[in-house]
Amino acid sequence: MTATAKGPASYFPSIEKKYGRPVAEWKDLIRSSPLTKHMELVAWLKTEHGLGHGHANALVAHTLAEDTAK
Repeated sequence: MTATAKGPASYFPSIEKKYGRPVAEWKDLIRSSPLTKHMELVAWLKTEHGLGHGHANALVAHTLAEDTAK
C-alpha cells in the first residue's frame, strides 16, 4: 500500500503534469535563486515561470522546509 502525500507534496503530481518539469528541477531552481524569502520566491515562480499561486507556494514551502531540516 502506498502512502498518500500530504501537505505541499500533495500538489507535486499535478505540478509535474501541468508544467512538464519534475519537482526536483523546480527545487533546484528555487535553491539557485538569489531570493530567500518565501513570498519573494512564490512571486518569482509566478511571474518568471508562470506557476499558479498554490503550486508556487507548495514548491517553496516544501523546499524551504527541507533545507531547514538539514
